[in-house]
Amino acid sequence: MSEKKIDKYSYELGVIDCFCEMVAAGLKTMALSHPCQSREERDSYTDDVQDICNRYGVRYYSEDDPFLTDLFPEEMCRDTFYFIFYLDDHTLDRYLELKREKTALLEKGEYDVAHRREIAFAYGKMLSYSDEGIERLLGKTAQVKES
Repeated sequence: MSEKKIDKYSYELGVIDCFCEMVAAGLKTMALSHPCQSREERDSYTDDVQDICNRYGVRYYSEDDPFLTDLFPEEMCRDTFYFIFYLDDHTLDRYLELKREKTALLEKGEYDVAHRREIAFAYGKMLSYSDEGIERLLGKTAQVKES
């Protein structure tokens, strides 16, 4: 193992660069940065995120209200802040619509097991995950909930 140390900021920018390249190349419809524990931490990346996005022709959205689904463990995502990377407004609009769908289901008391799965699966598809990958993530999240 290398003795070189990579600081967290540089590491996170490397991840962001990679995801932006994947979105620009059409390998991913949408990508997420790693979650930050505060808005200030997330916002500290904004200037560099803007430069990276400009380099790849990718857009970004600063997410202050994490989308909690069964795709990822809730404790990993709750009260976090992150960036969303995408190419066109349709993608961001669909993401925001999916969040509204979940909210509407919750308000009507209809966010049951089937709807939870449907929303999580749609979110996974937006992130360009395979069906098998989504199933694997849903299984891991279920195991976390059971423990």
